[in-house]
Amino acid sequence: MAEGTESRIPPADPSGPEGRTGRTDPTGPGRDGSPAVPAQGGSTDDAAYLRRRALKGGSAGWLLLTGLGVAYVVSGDFSGWNLGLAEGGFGGLAIATLLMGAMYACLVFSLAELSAILPTAGGGYGFARRALGTWGGFLTGTAILIEYILAPAAISIFIGDYVESLNLFGLDAGWPVYLACFAIFIGIHLWGVGEALRFSLVVTAIAVAALLIFAVGAFTEFDSGGLNDIPVQEDAFGSNSWLPFGLLGIWAAFPFGMWFFLGVEGVPLAAEEAKDPVRSMPKALSISMGILVLLALITFFAATGARGSAAVMEAGNPLVVALQGDGEPTALSRFVNYAGLAGLVASFFSLIYAGSRQLFALSRAGYLPRFLSLTSSRKAPYLGLLIPGAIGFALAAGSGNGGRMLNVAVFGATISYSLMALSHLVLRRREPGLHRPYRTPGGMLTSGVAFVLALSALVATFLVDKDAAFIALGVYVVALAYFAFYSRHRLVAAAPEEEFAALAAAEDELKRD
Repeated sequence: MAEGTESRIPPADPSGPEGRTGRTDPTGPGRDGSPAVPAQGGSTDDAAYLRRRALKGGSAGWLLLTGLGVAYVVSGDFSGWNLGLAEGGFGGLAIATLLMGAMYACLVFSLAELSAILPTAGGGYGFARRALGTWGGFLTGTAILIEYILAPAAISIFIGDYVESLNLFGLDAGWPVYLACFAIFIGIHLWGVGEALRFSLVVTAIAVAALLIFAVGAFTEFDSGGLNDIPVQEDAFGSNSWLPFGLLGIWAAFPFGMWFFLGVEGVPLAAEEAKDPVRSMPKALSISMGILVLLALITFFAATGARGSAAVMEAGNPLVVALQGDGEPTALSRFVNYAGLAGLVASFFSLIYAGSRQLFALSRAGYLPRFLSLTSSRKAPYLGLLIPGAIGFALAAGSGNGGRMLNVAVFGATISYSLMALSHLVLRRREPGLHRPYRTPGGMLTSGVAFVLALSALVATFLVDKDAAFIALGVYVVALAYFAFYSRHRLVAAAPEEEFAALAAAEDELKRD
């Protein structure tokens, strides 16, 4: 049998908090000596196990899913991307954004096909599990977790900075804001997924409207001469007024070009809670990507053209600087400043959702401790929300370095992109006859472009922040040790992603016989 379908967990102790997960397979143990759990998931014990780990299906249509896709990303339009100007200048960041936009577009179309094949909460982990086996699934799921646990922690720090700069509530310390963010917004998620996604849609709509209003105001002061006003580094290879840091600056700007799109790949994590995911998932992914491309174009050109690249390249709030420069705040700049807070809240809120669903899927299948996938009476994975939230708050309060945490998150993201694109390539090559309700335009060429660009972005993270890259690698080593020595021998065959892979392995065996 294929890797991962023969090593199953022994039945759990019925007196424990999780109950039994299945009976021992009468055909005997797997080759590693561990008892096997039936892969069909049809036993009473399997049904009970999954019933305690059920999400609320049919809660999100294509509109809420589209809002979720935009919400993941929208905070990146308000700040962060502009730091790429200090790495590549206007031309370097523009090319980097174009290439990263192409990577995300190709990846999104690839994920649309994969999510229609396997519409479960596992998202990227589930796709990689089918294509690359248990090791590939765990590597992908862990990379996604790194992204979705670190990013909310970083954004909570940025929210604290915004609250302090706006003189809200008279706070002069960040930790009460971090605590309030995690407590309030996790509470909304615990209330129910439908309520959570509707809240996210409203806040995201406010942030998007603010970006459009900002663009109208900023374009009235547009001056193309300010786009390339960063001094040229004469010793940089290939440098000129548009590429002041040379050709290498394009590559170094990759991680910042990603900020206009980072997170949109998380939409498939809502598949089990979506209405008609086979149709709604590809539609939501395509529309949200189109909206993000439009927002990236107008934000990038409006901010740099209104005040000049040099003025905004190191600003914590580049849109506000673009509107007022060093002058007095205007009514429009104040509005955009408050709207930036809405954008941060939208991304923070949606990333918490994504992290909880990835953790839920990995736990339900046994890759992580199984109690993390238990759901409440409202079908919310409460421990999958509370434990990452506690970790995120501790990281935010303990370090206060949001930039470093986001760089770690970007490193995890680029690994997951590479593996998800590779999964599409492998399944297209190995299983051409697999039923595909939606097919990626361009097929393997599309996912091949995503794969190459994702690897390039992964290497680029070392150019920007080597420490962040090695921190992420350290987390990876610990996670892999846990999987290698413990959890890979205790996978739950009845979990949807594992069952899907087991059926594929059985079909392969029948063909060989």
